[in-house]
Amino acid sequence: MSEPTELTQKAEKLDAGDELASKRAEFVLDGPEGAVYLDGNSLGALPVAVPGRVADVVGRQWGEMRIRSWTESGWWTAPERIGDRIAPLVGAAAGQIVVGDSTSVNVFKALVGAVRLAQETGPGRDEILVDATTFPTDGYIAGSAARMTGCALRPVEPSEVPGALGERTAAVLLNHVDYRTGRLHDLPSLTAAVHAAGAYAVWDLCHSAGALPVGLDAHGVDLAVGCTYKYLNGGPGSPAYLYVRADLQDRFDSPLPGWNSHAEPFGMRSAYTPAEGAVRGRVGTPDILSMLALEAALEVWDGVTVETVRAKSLALTDFFLECVGEYVPEGRVECLTPLPHAERGSQVALRCADAGPVMRRLIDRGVVGDFRHPDVLRFGFTPLYVGFADVERAARVLAEELR
Repeated sequence: MSEPTELTQKAEKLDAGDELASKRAEFVLDGPEGAVYLDGNSLGALPVAVPGRVADVVGRQWGEMRIRSWTESGWWTAPERIGDRIAPLVGAAAGQIVVGDSTSVNVFKALVGAVRLAQETGPGRDEILVDATTFPTDGYIAGSAARMTGCALRPVEPSEVPGALGERTAAVLLNHVDYRTGRLHDLPSLTAAVHAAGAYAVWDLCHSAGALPVGLDAHGVDLAVGCTYKYLNGGPGSPAYLYVRADLQDRFDSPLPGWNSHAEPFGMRSAYTPAEGAVRGRVGTPDILSMLALEAALEVWDGVTVETVRAKSLALTDFFLECVGEYVPEGRVECLTPLPHAERGSQVALRCADAGPVMRRLIDRGVVGDFRHPDVLRFGFTPLYVGFADVERAARVLAEELR
């Protein structure tokens, strides 16, 4: 095994050449000797601009201006305005993303909306394919959507989707990055296969938005959803978002029509008339406090491209795997994350027989990752604030705990 100082020196050189290194100062983090935070794929770190902005929203906009803030402080238009701020991070033009509700609610809206689009074009579209490895909520929602729309639900491994598509397929719900393993699925080719079968593609971007290029517009994705509290650092429970491709918006029939998505929200009509554009994805009154905290958090992306973030993400995960290979005793862990860059998100998952106790010990020593039942150690790498010295230290401490 190489001496730890060799990789420590390599980390120093990599950090010295890191063009995103200055972004670390825009987050509330422990000092150089503090915790190594590798759980941004669950909850992103706090951007320094957020507390002051929230204080202003509470103290001045709400406390002093009160109801005037719906118009004078821009509260009413926040869902679309913040959606346009997220759009470049997922490869979308403005006017196609609305922010609000939870990821689960948006999965429901998107999936039922996709089935309705498919069934509108012809009979016989009565099957929903869902990622068999999906995060549980997506599966639960897909089951409910299937019952509501009279569809059969068919769980399928993402790699098997092209062969499973057929004339009955209405919609396909897939995760861009697998939450357990960090595997990156082939969004362009899978979307093309879904379209070739006459069906609609719905993508869950929770583990990819803010970590790697998505290309929603470029690849013709129909609908997409995502959370904002992971790589977008919006805060615990920050609102999710819904993407509806521009040319589908006039046909998008949301299963949750609320007064906020009405063409005349203050007309108080008994009959529902949907608004035009992405506004159709709104439901009820937006969560202003968390939404405006998210808006402040997104300022860390000023001057940053997703391509730059992706390059550093791959460098970080490559270096972590190198350090694990050098430091960790042979046979103690098994890497579940694909090695090819084209198949890797921004996390590394290691199978470890005693993963739960190991992660608890790592956290006690200031290396914060997380554990997924039954035997997976997950380490998430947020390029805006994670450095190469963090990576080397995490692997070294992991090795010490596994000896």
